Amino acid sequence: MIQAEEVRRLTSRRDRHATGARLSARNRLKGVVRSVEVDGVMALVEIEAGPFLVTAAVTRDSIEELGLVEGVEATATVKATSVMIERETP
Repeated sequence: MIQAEEVRRLTSRRDRHATGARLSARNRLKGVVRSVEVDGVMALVEIEAGPFLVTAAVTRDSIEELGLVEGVEATATVKATSVMIERETP
């Protein structure tokens, strides 16, 4: 017979972090917009999130709707089908 404690241990899941947003993406990087480059219907937005710079290609409409200009706070939310890891070799 399997002890009840062992069944609980094997069937339990650890709690996942909650983002407070109604999105399925969990990778959220809060930061400050450092630059916005608009070209036609598309734009590049660079956000400084701690020691990292995140660049996103978004539509011009998104820039206008979100009021993205240099200096405003924004959050980069990332949901990707793949993430690549890189290391520098000595």
